[in-house]
Amino acid sequence: MDLSRIATWIFDLDNTLYPASANLFLQIDQRMGAYIGRLLGCDPQEARRVQKDYFHAHGSTLRGLMDDHEVCPHDFLSYVHDIEMDVLVRDARVIDGIARLPGRKLLFTNGDAPYAGRVLERLGLAGAFEAIHDIHATDYVPKPDPRAYEGLCSAYGIDPTTALFVEDQARNLRPAKAIGMTTVWVNNGSERGGHEACASYIDIEIADVGEWLDQLHRELAG
Repeated sequence: MDLSRIATWIFDLDNTLYPASANLFLQIDQRMGAYIGRLLGCDPQEARRVQKDYFHAHGSTLRGLMDDHEVCPHDFLSYVHDIEMDVLVRDARVIDGIARLPGRKLLFTNGDAPYAGRVLERLGLAGAFEAIHDIHATDYVPKPDPRAYEGLCSAYGIDPTTALFVEDQARNLRPAKAIGMTTVWVNNGSERGGHEACASYIDIEIADVGEWLDQLHRELAG
């Protein structure tokens, strides 16, 4: 595709800016399970069922816990994101590739800004983005709820028809495409990443962000 018209580049964080093989979410999953088990007084199997049911029904486990159990989002996020990040390594192609993109660059995540900042620092991407639009900024309405995308565009004055969104969860691209964004699916094997995948709302499918950015800059230069 001709991407010369793109003025705003929007990236998801987890399993997008780093490979899904890093499996950082394993640690987060475990801490979510522990939090839910403590909250509900249930065993690990039931905690995992609740966790995944909320994720699929509400867009995020947090949203489900807030709706059904009035969980404090700051307490939950602080607990589940208290993880080690030594599995993350810097990729010079991603660092250089994002730095060279013309126009604005934003991060759009269902996590929170403190956690995102730690991940970006570890990846060598601290300061690479104009802003981090996190779950607090969406008023705890997570992707793929269309309101989260509308809020992002409103907050930063984005024309979605000149914006591109890169994301590993295919279902999160549907609302982006619906408002006119160019969509890039990072099909890298992340858990449930291909759930609801459909060519009607995926413009570009890639397996590796660094490799795609390399190719993209060659095309833009040509």
